[in-house]
Amino acid sequence: MNAYQDMTSPPNAQSNVPEFSVSDLAMSLKRTLEDTYGHVRVRGELSRVSIAASGHMYSSLKDDNAVIDAVCWKGVMSRLSIRPEEGLEVICTGRLSTFPKRSNYQLIIESMELAGEGALLKMLEDRKKNLAAEGLFDPARKKALPKIPQVIGVVTSPTGAVIRDILHRLSDRFPSHVILWPAMVQGQGADKQIVAGIEGLQNIEAHGLPRPDVIIVARGGGSLEDLMAFNEENVVRAAANCTIPLISAVGHETDTTLIDYAADLRAPTPTGAAEMAVPVRSELLSMVQDSGARLLGALTRRLEDKSASLRLQSKGLGDPTKLLDIKTQQLDRIAESLTYKVQSIISERQNKIVSVGGRLKNPKDLIQQKKMMVERWGDQLTAHRMRMFERPETRLAHAGKMLEAYSFQNVLKRGYTVVRGEDGQVLTQPESLSAGQNVALEFYGGQTRSAVISGGDAKTAPAPRKKEKPAKKKSASSQSKDTSQQSLF
Repeated sequence: MNAYQDMTSPPNAQSNVPEFSVSDLAMSLKRTLEDTYGHVRVRGELSRVSIAASGHMYSSLKDDNAVIDAVCWKGVMSRLSIRPEEGLEVICTGRLSTFPKRSNYQLIIESMELAGEGALLKMLEDRKKNLAAEGLFDPARKKALPKIPQVIGVVTSPTGAVIRDILHRLSDRFPSHVILWPAMVQGQGADKQIVAGIEGLQNIEAHGLPRPDVIIVARGGGSLEDLMAFNEENVVRAAANCTIPLISAVGHETDTTLIDYAADLRAPTPTGAAEMAVPVRSELLSMVQDSGARLLGALTRRLEDKSASLRLQSKGLGDPTKLLDIKTQQLDRIAESLTYKVQSIISERQNKIVSVGGRLKNPKDLIQQKKMMVERWGDQLTAHRMRMFERPETRLAHAGKMLEAYSFQNVLKRGYTVVRGEDGQVLTQPESLSAGQNVALEFYGGQTRSAVISGGDAKTAPAPRKKEKPAKKKSASSQSKDTSQQSLF
C-alpha cells in the first residue's frame, strides 16, 4: 500500500534527495573525475588528430573496444618529443577532466611517448615512403663532393666528443678551415636547430664568413629515440634542399636515420665523415711528387729522343759552309750580270735621247712659226666674216626680186582675173564651170566681185597659166569668201 502510494505521489512532493542544477551537477562530476583520475597513463592509438590555428591539438585515443577524447594544449605540444600523427600508438600521461557544455570527458595530455619500438619504426617507415614518393631521396639529386674543400661547415653539438673527433681527423689528414654551427642533437627543439644550422651555413656569407664547400651534420650514437631529431620531416627536407654538398654522419655504422637518405653522402661515423670530406695531405704530396718525377722523366726521354733524331737527320745534310760558298758565287754572278744590264739600259736611253734631241727644232723658231700661222688664220677669218655678212644681204635682195617677179599680182596687174568657186578654190578649167554657178572674180589690188555663170554662150575669163598658183585671200567686202593669197612657188 505504501509502495503504491509512493509511486503515485505527485512529482513535487517532499523528498530527502538533494536537488542539483545542471551546472552544479556538471561541476561536481568534473571535480570528482579530476580528483579520482588526477594522474593516469593511457596507451592507445591516436585517431582524428587535428591541430587548431591556436596551436592546441584535439584527437582521440582508441583501442579495440573504446574511444577517449584527448586534448593537448599548445604549451605542452612544443615540449613533446614526438610529433603526433594519425594511427601512431602512444602512451599518454595526463589527467581526466570533463567538458561541461558537452557532458563528455577527455584526457588532458601532459606528455606523450611511443608505445614500443615497433610503433616508432612503423611511423618512420611510413614517413620514409612518403618522402621518397616526393623524390627527396632520388639519386639524381645527389651532388658530388669537392676534391679539396677549402672551408668545411659542421652542424653538431659544440660540447660533445663529435666535434673534437672531426677536428682531430681533419688536422691529421688535411688541415682545413672549419666553421662550427652549434646545435642540439637530441631532445625537444633539436630538429629546428639542425634545420637552422643547415640553412644558416648556406647563407653565412651575409655575416662576412666564407661559404663552406661541404657541410657535415653529425652526432654520436644513441637509441632510436635519441636519434629522432634526424628523422623529423623538416630536417630531411632541409638536407635534400641544401645547395652545398652535405654528408650525414649520425650515430654509428649500424644506425640509420632518414637524413642519411636525403644527404649527398652517408658516413658510418663522424670520423668517417671527416675522412670522406678531405683527402690525405701526405698522400697528395706523394702523388704530386711521383707525378712530377714521372713528368720529368718523360720530358728527359723526350728530349733525348729528339736530340738523337736531330743528330741522325743532320748527318744527311751537307756542310753548310760549302752550301754558302756555292750560293755566294751565284750571287756574285747575278750581281755582275745585273750591273751590266743596268749600264746597257742607261746607255741605250742616253743614245735615244740624243737622237730625239737632234730632231727637235729651236723652241723660239717654233713659236715664231706658230705666231705667223695664227696671224694668217686671223686674216682669213676676217675676210671670211666679211663675205658671210655681205652674202645674206645680196641673197635677200635677189629673193625679193624673184618673189616680186613670180607674184600673181603682177599677172592681175596686166588685166587678168582669178576665178574662184564657192569653196574658194581657184578654177582653172572651163569644164569646172556650169550654168548658174556663183563664182568670185578677184582683180588686181585684192578687189573681188561676185558673178553668175550664164548659159552655154557665156564666156569665161581665160584660165591662168598652170605655173601660177594664186594664194587664197579674203576680201574686205565679202565675209563669206576666202580671199587669202596663195604662193605661186
